[in-house]
Amino acid sequence: MKEQLQKILKQALNSLVNEGVLEGVPESIRIDHSKDKTQGDFASNIAMVLAKRAGLIPKVLAQKIIDNLGDNTQIDKVQIAGPGFINFFISQGENTQIIERIINQAERYGKADVGKGQRILLEFVSANPTGPLHVGHGRGAAYGATVANLLRGVGFEVDNEYYVNDAGRQMDILATSVYLRYVETEQFPDNGYKGDYIFDIAKKISGVKKCDIFDGVCKDEKNGGDKEKHIDNLIANCKSQLGHDYKKIFDLAINNILSGIKIDLAGFGVEYQQWFSEQSLVDSGLSKETVKKLQDSGYIYEKEGALWFKTTDFGDDLDRVVVRENGMHTYFASDIAYHLEKFERGYDKIINIWGADHHGYIVRVKASIEALNHNSDKLEILLVQFVNLYRGGERVSMSTRSGSFITLEELRKEVGNDAARFFYILRKSEQHMDFDLDLAKSKSNENPVFYIQYAHARICSVLKQGKLSMVGIDLSVLNNESEVLLIKELNRYKDILQSSALNYEPHVLAYYLRELAGHFHSYYNNSEFLVNDEKLRNSRLLLITAVKQILVNGLNLLGVSAPDSM
Repeated sequence: MKEQLQKILKQALNSLVNEGVLEGVPESIRIDHSKDKTQGDFASNIAMVLAKRAGLIPKVLAQKIIDNLGDNTQIDKVQIAGPGFINFFISQGENTQIIERIINQAERYGKADVGKGQRILLEFVSANPTGPLHVGHGRGAAYGATVANLLRGVGFEVDNEYYVNDAGRQMDILATSVYLRYVETEQFPDNGYKGDYIFDIAKKISGVKKCDIFDGVCKDEKNGGDKEKHIDNLIANCKSQLGHDYKKIFDLAINNILSGIKIDLAGFGVEYQQWFSEQSLVDSGLSKETVKKLQDSGYIYEKEGALWFKTTDFGDDLDRVVVRENGMHTYFASDIAYHLEKFERGYDKIINIWGADHHGYIVRVKASIEALNHNSDKLEILLVQFVNLYRGGERVSMSTRSGSFITLEELRKEVGNDAARFFYILRKSEQHMDFDLDLAKSKSNENPVFYIQYAHARICSVLKQGKLSMVGIDLSVLNNESEVLLIKELNRYKDILQSSALNYEPHVLAYYLRELAGHFHSYYNNSEFLVNDEKLRNSRLLLITAVKQILVNGLNLLGVSAPDSM
């Protein structure tokens, strides 16, 4: 109906152009669903947009537009509201057609080809394989997976990718931490990984000699020394004393943790088309090659034995090191190479979902893309804020390094996948969120995912009791207040889906489903479905069947199940 209203408005505006009132017709005309039923079904601000150019008061122009709309059986009436909005009241017959469209298209209803097959590479989570995924990572996982679903739903081809940071200093700290647990020393570095999972990995080591890697190491911070130098000394001793066995421990640690991450994400309903290894950039020489390209372009200079990238030329506040004085490439150098590799794969758009603490990283990454002669506008970076976990009103502290954290697996076991997926995307990604474990587990109307699923289960129960017949249906009998509101909500779904997808806002769809469920519960509590009047009974059953289908379609996109009973 929105497209038809846009067409009708354009025809009216063309008439005003012919009359000399307007000079031209805009390519796009905004049409919005009206939330307040007293304001009609749809509204347009076109009169306010064009009033200044026409030299008219918006209300005067709005009336001229209305006068040129002509007769249309789909529209009951048109009114001017506020400063110049044009409100459209759609006929009952036109509105109820949505029910049959939903029934006929079933799971395909709402999907569109807005993306026209454009290819998107979506990278998300990409947590360092130094420990199990925790509840903070879970938000990025749920958000990324849902954004991918939404984009696919409106016609984009999306490949999900996980960037595995399997090279560099943090991995060496992990391997050294595992070795120290293996030798069962009472000494342990402040900067080591302390979780129980480190002990579990260490138990799998066999045939590796036990050495004193603390020999000649500088003091740790707790003993008045430098914790960074302390751990670096331990890493160096570990490598030199263990030789080939060090690589054995290194691989054992990463493979165990990465395997757990893959299992955890798969169990959470998060799928990836590719797991990209940072080490592959080192092995292929792409990191060195990329730094060389930047050097040849004049964007690299040497200072104090290190190589620096002139990111300040692109708006960064400081230049950044890409090769340290010891010849080691920084994480930033690997990230530059990784993004170059991404661009060379030929995607139409590249989307990174990062934690909010990476905000300052955006400018320097985009700087590297520009310096390598690619269009940085093709890269879109979405930020996900931190999660505060609460149980019994008390905040739960989390720290990967100390080992004191709630894992994603533990969260899933406690509240279930459905509640976790839904709660994670219920707020804008850039807003902090408080995850209330008690609410997520509750079977009450205050729990939004339970409330929506219960609406679906209620419909299933009604449909089991009363067999729907498509014979003798007359949708015009669906005219009480609850039915009108439900039909109005069904008409909004397609626009809600497109808005959620194109703006990367799954919370918009989540709130819509909660509103739809609310309207259904109100209808359920105030109406009888299995009435003797066959025409009314079948029409009402058809209406709630359409509601059921939209709940299923929306929940599937959010990665949440739609149970038949609860």
